[in-house]
Amino acid sequence: MNRDLLTHLPVIVVVARRGGFALAAAELGMSPSAVSHAVRLVEERIGQPLFARTTRSVSLTEAGKALVETAGPALQDIAERMDRIRGVKGRPAGLLRINASNIAIPLAVTPVVAAMAERYPDVTVEIVADQGLIDIVGEGFDAGIRLGEMIAQDMVTVRMTPPFKAVIVASPAYVAKRGRPRDVADLANHNCIGYRLVRSGALYRWDLNDNGKDVVVETRGTTVVTDSLGAVDLALAGVGLAYVFEPLVRADLAAGRLVQILPKTAIEEPGLFLYFPRRASMAPKLRAFIDTAQEIGRASMRTPGRVA
Repeated sequence: MNRDLLTHLPVIVVVARRGGFALAAAELGMSPSAVSHAVRLVEERIGQPLFARTTRSVSLTEAGKALVETAGPALQDIAERMDRIRGVKGRPAGLLRINASNIAIPLAVTPVVAAMAERYPDVTVEIVADQGLIDIVGEGFDAGIRLGEMIAQDMVTVRMTPPFKAVIVASPAYVAKRGRPRDVADLANHNCIGYRLVRSGALYRWDLNDNGKDVVVETRGTTVVTDSLGAVDLALAGVGLAYVFEPLVRADLAAGRLVQILPKTAIEEPGLFLYFPRRASMAPKLRAFIDTAQEIGRASMRTPGRVA
């Protein structure tokens, strides 16, 4: 096979995954013109167009899809084997791509990445915040981090945090002005900060415990966000009631900047988990991340009040 073809196959795979030349160029550290040249060269060697291009989008042709379906897994396998070789020879190295929900970054990712930077300077951890669920393998990620209940059963999982509760909070200023809701039904009379699901576009309904019964509550209010951290900021500003995971507001509750509303309605979530396909755990860079996360998790379990 022509050497130029092999050299440029990774570019084809990244363009297909990112759906555009500019995004692929940014990920690869190349100029858009260099990416375009690589694609054009492979198309000339194969004798068929690989991408259908318009002013707004780039999509795979039938030939392009066949090539990516063949080359993508092969290139991934080569990359993993090279990482293993480097790991045997010395320290873990390479780019570790992790897709995580926004809340996972402060609750689970930051302490691990901080430790990784000291222990494994040859590993670059790229974290992509994403509120929805994606195919981490198809999108080129080594692992993902989500709530345990959201992860496909065919994935290997590693616990990143203990279970935690989803709670309703408000600022003392809001409570002084509007009072506290008396029960779940009274939430309808309060300004509740909404949360829109990015992938579906629907408004999230609050999962609560109402006198021992799990209920799903539709709320209404003057503000809607797509990020739990934004809901916390709005609650601190006295805008309304926020429904968030307790570790995100633990310090604010302890300091009195926020107060918990209807504490008996809080439900427990399973916690955050790292997940990845089974074969990926053999890569030294991911193994290093897993070992570091587990070490930090054990330390946090021994220290009350902390969440890794």
